[in-house]
Amino acid sequence: MIKRLLVFVVGGLFMLSASGCLVAESTYLKKVEEADGLSKELSELQVAHKKLVLENSELKARFKRLTEDAAVLSAEKKQLEGLLKAKSDVLSKNISELRQQVAELKVENSKLSDDIAEIQKAKEDTVKELSGTYEQLLSNMKNEIAKGQVTISELKGKLTVNMEAAILFDSGKADVKPEGLDILGKIVETLKNVRDKAIRIEGHTDNVQITGTLVRTFPTNWELSAARAINVSKFLQEQGIDPANLSAAAFAEHKPVADNSTKEGRAKNRRIEITLVAKD
Repeated sequence: MIKRLLVFVVGGLFMLSASGCLVAESTYLKKVEEADGLSKELSELQVAHKKLVLENSELKARFKRLTEDAAVLSAEKKQLEGLLKAKSDVLSKNISELRQQVAELKVENSKLSDDIAEIQKAKEDTVKELSGTYEQLLSNMKNEIAKGQVTISELKGKLTVNMEAAILFDSGKADVKPEGLDILGKIVETLKNVRDKAIRIEGHTDNVQITGTLVRTFPTNWELSAARAINVSKFLQEQGIDPANLSAAAFAEHKPVADNSTKEGRAKNRRIEITLVAKD
């Protein structure tokens, strides 16, 4: 009985010991499992942390680049704003100057228009005056014109009275003969009314050189043509024409209007031209 009880007790103790071992092992295994889970989680967390650190580094680098780009853009913007302001100031100044120039040009154009109108009127008045002078001279000298001794021409505001020397001077002489004075007298009153033109008296000769005793008075045709032009000028002055409007010029044989190889041509080249020209 006691032996069976002892066996039972020993068996019970063995069972209790075995049961305790089983409980301890189960707890250990659970702890190991938990540790493995924590290790795995730690490993995952470490990987995630490493990835986040890398991403953080990249983000910081990107942020730095963006910050630098923003600084550059801000500087460029500031520079552009400065350039635009400077350009705007220049344009504003140019516009202001152009407006001033336009206003000045308008005033100048208005003045020019007035001047043009005035010049046109003066031109028309001059044309009328010359036309009137031309008509008067034609009327006063119609006999001489009919004989071919005088021609009167009007071209581009220039009026010329061409008189053969023979009706004014004796051969080889420079003094105006009485008949010549009468002929000149026919144009005096008309020339007195000329206001806006100068009166130029030109002396011309043929190409026959002076010989004999006349050489003492007129060594060449220059002296003869000059003396004749001067004497006509003096006569016009004596008749009341303003000497400030008179001038005398000599051309000798160097401006012929006809062929010097013929008698008729030489007669045409020996002449006095009274020309109305623009005042200097």
